[in-house]
Amino acid sequence: MDLKQYMAQCRQRVDEALLSLLPSVDARPQKLHQAMHYSVFAGGKRVRPILMLASCEAVGGDPAIAMQAACAMEMIHTYSLIHDDLPAMDDDDFRRGVPTNHKVYGEDVAILAGDALLTQAFVALSSAHGTQTDTQHLQVLHIIATAAGAAGMVGGQIVDMEAEGHTADLDMVNYIHNHKTGALILASIQCGALLGGANKETFAAFSAFGKDAGLAFQIADDILDVVGDQQQLGKDIGSDEQRGKATYPAVIGVDAARQRMNELHEHAVELLAPFGKQAEALRQISHYIINRSS
Repeated sequence: MDLKQYMAQCRQRVDEALLSLLPSVDARPQKLHQAMHYSVFAGGKRVRPILMLASCEAVGGDPAIAMQAACAMEMIHTYSLIHDDLPAMDDDDFRRGVPTNHKVYGEDVAILAGDALLTQAFVALSSAHGTQTDTQHLQVLHIIATAAGAAGMVGGQIVDMEAEGHTADLDMVNYIHNHKTGALILASIQCGALLGGANKETFAAFSAFGKDAGLAFQIADDILDVVGDQQQLGKDIGSDEQRGKATYPAVIGVDAARQRMNELHEHAVELLAPFGKQAEALRQISHYIINRSS
């Protein structure tokens, strides 16, 4: 398969669905809605929603069933980026190649835009339609809410903040990565599999794949912050080291971090072996994730 074409097609479908699920920029309060649209449509790769659609497809489901949940995941991810970039947190000037939300709309509007995206995600989730059962629907809601909150992304974010400027060990770095970044990636894969009709054994396999893929994704980001190109990546480079953040390169070095990332990737791909050609998109996305750091 042509991964570039596959991801472009998925992005287009996700963008169209996001546009239909977000309030119009012309609707009152316009400034809030414009700020929401600004960050959602600032050129993200849509990795999380695409992983959800690909996971649904890999277990034999119709990706259209997972579209609203996939869009909800992208809203939650975008809200987290808006808040992460705020002066009270990482104080970043650029995201996805453009000025961060608070640089354009001010801190007050940026906070509210993030809040609105988080809650709009659950509007989309609670109104999702398709062939999923009520049980599946509730499972998806529970998985995503858990991944977004104190037991997931928010918990990882605060430990990340607390670790700044302190000596970190690998256990702390793994906790931060598995929660702050890995939780939403794992949830995307789990929800895609569930909505596609996965049984318990298949769900367990996809959960294991998602955990490894999520950690590999964040290690790749850690490496990119050291060796990447700001223009290519669309965000500030070298900020992790400047802030004394707990990262894989900081704890074990770039070479060892790359080796660990490759090990996780190889194990993740092995877990997909029983699913044959249906899981090819997931395999190639996993390759894409780690090759960003080459």
